[in-house]
Amino acid sequence: MAKVAERTARQTDLVGALKMMMLIRRFEERAAEAYARSKIKGFLHLYIGQEAVAVGAVGALRPNDYVISHYREHGHILARGSDPGAVMAELYGKQTGVTGGRGGSMHLFDVERRFMGGYAIVAGHLPTACGLAIACQARGEGDLVLCIFGDGAVNEGEFHEALNLAAVWKLPVLFLCENNLYGMGTAVERVSAVEEVYKRARAYEIPSDRVDGMDYFRVREAVLNASEQIRAGQGPYFLEALTFRYRGHSMADAELYRDKDEVTEWRARDAIEGMRRELDESGVLGEGEFDRLQSEVDDEVERAAAFAEESPEPPLESLHQKVYAD
Repeated sequence: MAKVAERTARQTDLVGALKMMMLIRRFEERAAEAYARSKIKGFLHLYIGQEAVAVGAVGALRPNDYVISHYREHGHILARGSDPGAVMAELYGKQTGVTGGRGGSMHLFDVERRFMGGYAIVAGHLPTACGLAIACQARGEGDLVLCIFGDGAVNEGEFHEALNLAAVWKLPVLFLCENNLYGMGTAVERVSAVEEVYKRARAYEIPSDRVDGMDYFRVREAVLNASEQIRAGQGPYFLEALTFRYRGHSMADAELYRDKDEVTEWRARDAIEGMRRELDESGVLGEGEFDRLQSEVDDEVERAAAFAEESPEPPLESLHQKVYAD
């Protein structure tokens, strides 16, 4: 009976993971629609195509672990469990957003879930991840920091400073590079002498590996294995997840730098469709269950969009609030 219960719980978790990837996909599509109608201002960097990395990695963490990310972070904060309505409201710049409308798309934050923000300065958050890891190390409660960044960050000075510091002090931080092959509009092979990003970590004697970022199962397993080593006091770990964004760098990107055939090839490896097939074949998904999940996701995202639309703008006096720390 125990084995049956355990298997049922795992099946439930797998369906939940699939649904979360579907939620992130639909959330981003809805955000793109709102941006096109000028409901969302400024920059908007969509996560469409990379969902398996967020759900596989963030879902493998413990509740007390910390997550810190770059500015393509909508999927990460949703995978961490933040309310889609509050996240959408933040994209709209509304008072009910996760940071009260102050952060917008690139600066989502949810301290309650230990999601310590998205950061617009490329690689600028890596040293901050080390600071969080120092705090975890000092408390000695087995927490770690998941630091997510893109391939465009690996040629920045902060990248090397952070890896070196983490290695010297054996900090409990998991560096996760989402390598979607393009830093803005520049292919990684044009700017990096070492195209296999995970090998760079070896210069600092940090154990590292590369994983298929289009496969939820492989990402989750890799993060669980890395986390086990980190929690055992062995210091930092580095993972490179090979993935692909289906849309432009931002909504303002005309995508003149890559061939449409390349996008088509990667779409054929879509993480959501791949997991759907696997769960279908293994009998985890019941008949019509995927369509039911899609309907639930559509309804949830529409509620989030309606909440954002109906939420008030931040009052003028809020400009003077939270400028300085208490």
